[in-house]
Amino acid sequence: KRGRNCDACQHKAEVLVEEFMNSLPDISKVLDTDIQAAYEGDPAARSREEVMLAYPAFETITIFRLAHRLFELGLPLIPRMMTEYAHQLTGIDIHPGAHIGEYFFIDHGTGVVIGETCNIGHHVKLYQGVTLGAKSFQQDENGNLVKGGKRHPDVGNNVVIYAGAPVLGGDTVIGDGSVIGGSVWLTHSVPEGSKVYNKQ
Repeated sequence: KRGRNCDACQHKAEVLVEEFMNSLPDISKVLDTDIQAAYEGDPAARSREEVMLAYPAFETITIFRLAHRLFELGLPLIPRMMTEYAHQLTGIDIHPGAHIGEYFFIDHGTGVVIGETCNIGHHVKLYQGVTLGAKSFQQDENGNLVKGGKRHPDVGNNVVIYAGAPVLGGDTVIGDGSVIGGSVWLTHSVPEGSKVYNKQ
């Protein structure tokens, strides 16, 4: 005999599934912008079909966008399992809690890490080995990590971050239209239109 809790769980599951299914057309539209960003952003891309079928970054972004919606709906564990599966396949690690705008492109991709509390604008391009990560972790009086809180950077619109650049910290903001050079270690905010690179 079914109990009241079982009925409540089934109803909640049905509501979540319906909300997720209703989100698919919007997710599809955003993924279409990601395909376009890859096609326009990589001179080696011969067609949109090639991007969809042969680009590991697009595979990861697709899984991320589906997982992110489930994360927003409060579904436990499954969104993390999805993005970790993509991580195993491609070497690209995107937490399902990150917020990523339209026309997102990761070129090559291996070794990219995007943390849970990242906010990424529209028309952003990352290269391999970029880390959008935490600078430090808050601890309580007993030395235990404090869960939650803003730990990862914000990246504005129309930003390019080149290979091997770690951008760290929850209070770090990359302004719109900025270019961050390869292997730059960045732990502070930069205004819009900045060009940051290692001096030779």
